[in-house]
Amino acid sequence: MAKTAAQRQAAYRTRRPYAGEDGNGERRLNLWISTHTALAIERLARRYCVTKREIIERLVSTEEDRLIATLDLDLPEWDQYFTGAPVTQ
Repeated sequence: MAKTAAQRQAAYRTRRPYAGEDGNGERRLNLWISTHTALAIERLARRYCVTKREIIERLVSTEEDRLIATLDLDLPEWDQYFTGAPVTQ
């Protein structure tokens, strides 16, 4: 018997946490953002001929790489960042 659309969607969502190029899976992100930010993401994606997902991933990865470069492995700030402890600037 053929699967319904709902069954196919449920199977797809079940596989997503284990999917991805690195085998590390993917996570769903569902949020509201300002219209200004949404339009900026659309413009950036169009300018670089990539998806909105790719633009967001690039921006976040670039910022995290910049931040990690400022952290010293032997200082508490490193552990704070990777354990999720709040850090104030």
